[in-house]
Amino acid sequence: MTKSTAFNFNSVSLRSLEMFVAVEETGSITKAAARVGASRSAVSQQITNLEMMIGTVVFDREVRPINLTPAGSVLRRHAHRILEAISEARADLMELSLPGLNELRIGIIDDLDASITPDLVQHLRERYPRCGIAATSGRSDYLNDNLIHRELDIVISGVEPDDPLSYEEHMILREPYVLVAPRGLFEPGRNLRQQMCSVPFIRYSQTMPIGRAIAQHLRRCRIELRAPVSFDASRSVLAMMLGCNGCTITTPLCLLDGCQDVSQVDCFSLPLPGLNRSIRLVSRRDELGYLPQRLAELSRELVASRLIPVVRQCFPAVSDGFVLLTNYGEHAD
Repeated sequence: MTKSTAFNFNSVSLRSLEMFVAVEETGSITKAAARVGASRSAVSQQITNLEMMIGTVVFDREVRPINLTPAGSVLRRHAHRILEAISEARADLMELSLPGLNELRIGIIDDLDASITPDLVQHLRERYPRCGIAATSGRSDYLNDNLIHRELDIVISGVEPDDPLSYEEHMILREPYVLVAPRGLFEPGRNLRQQMCSVPFIRYSQTMPIGRAIAQHLRRCRIELRAPVSFDASRSVLAMMLGCNGCTITTPLCLLDGCQDVSQVDCFSLPLPGLNRSIRLVSRRDELGYLPQRLAELSRELVASRLIPVVRQCFPAVSDGFVLLTNYGEHAD
């Protein structure tokens, strides 16, 4: 394409800027197409049209991943500002309509329900006094399905949405999977991996996200454990583990929610490569303004004040892996 100084931004569309940013961030037209929900040819054509409008090329297509040209680097700064401004405008406009909501339906993963749900509901009642608040708890996969089918408006879940383009996510917490056994069952100083393989392993059902995650991790690590029974509730898993002097793999949140007396158990870091679970708040994109972001911030505050001190006191050996998250990484203490 011949370079020109005759720039024509009158015909540049938001869609073409969105596709430009998607290619810039992924370094690939194919990956950008998957992100924006368009065909590869449609993305390529939009980029070509954009370059024609501004009179210069914005990507060096001769290298992989695709790189920005100097003109593309300049456009990148402005494109991000434009798209961010549009997103903020949408959120501000939606905010005007929120006080008129008749009902807001929120779902929270079982393991967090008792700890944060009452405060989140109280916050919503104070901010939107005319809005009915319906709160429910359940498994992450069920909550996400209800969000997809518009039976819930916001969920706090341990499973990321299948279609991230249609939803917004706000990260809250990362917690490690841990090995749990009855107090004193495993001898200090002996090989922990050998000991866990020598007792019954009480597992979560693989119909559950947590059960599938653990089973897949054990297969990757090439570990086979004697697992005579499985359950779909932490209370049942932990009760059976105590009753048969076995062990299980779970998370600190599941342990706090499912064990009546944590002094009855020992909690260890996994004697194999680490495995973590991230808890996030998810809502449909561009529907609730800044409300999801505010609830995520409040959720972090509640986790920091109520759960992190308990985890540090009860499970000091694994508490370093129990950390607050933001969309930009770990939350600063």
